[in-house]
Amino acid sequence: MTVLRVATYNIHKGVQGFGPARRLEIHNLGHAVETLDADVVCLQEVRKLHRREERYFTRWPELPQAEFLCPEGYAAVYQTNATTRHGEHGNALLSRWPIVSHGHEDMSDHRFEQRGLLHVQVQVDGREIHVIVLHLGLIAASRVRQVEQLGRYVTREIPRRAPLVVAGDLNDWGGKLRPHMHALGLKDLVDERARTYPSRLPLTQLDYVYARGLKPVSIEIPRGRVWGQMSDHLPLIAKFRI
Repeated sequence: MTVLRVATYNIHKGVQGFGPARRLEIHNLGHAVETLDADVVCLQEVRKLHRREERYFTRWPELPQAEFLCPEGYAAVYQTNATTRHGEHGNALLSRWPIVSHGHEDMSDHRFEQRGLLHVQVQVDGREIHVIVLHLGLIAASRVRQVEQLGRYVTREIPRRAPLVVAGDLNDWGGKLRPHMHALGLKDLVDERARTYPSRLPLTQLDYVYARGLKPVSIEIPRGRVWGQMSDHLPLIAKFRI
């Protein structure tokens, strides 16, 4: 029986710190993503380009971050959520398994936050699994509306019996969205120790992996000083039995 490892990680655009003290972490993140050894890696706050940072950092990668972070043998899919003065960023998915198709939907709830949904279909041991990467808004009411939009998208775009994974930075303090996700048939493993934010001293879980049609096995969160330096979030890895 196949076990699927799904990781979600908000990489904070590959840069940590502020002002003159900010430092480039994208090279360390490349090694970190590889050590996760996940079949599918769902990434948020991934830069496609940023002209100002490219001038500031001498080691800024020539490739867009999704491609730069993609381990050997994996395929990368990226979709822009937000366009800014100097560049753009969004969600990405890295897959060890073949990618069948991918799509995107704008999930911006108001003009102050640009958000989006990345939908990727992967073929795992001959079986097609749908994966949706999310980065939900900072306002509680927005998040509820975005989950409602997720439900409409799933109903419209994904067959009812198809296995589905929904992963990302949900900005869900206290698991308040869990009943809404359950209403969509999506379940996750609940563990009070699954704290992912802030990375240096994790106090709460903001990052989740939900699924339907797959049996949850376990979740794990890498610990250690190095993980607290690369991003303001810790990654979360969920294992499912297919």
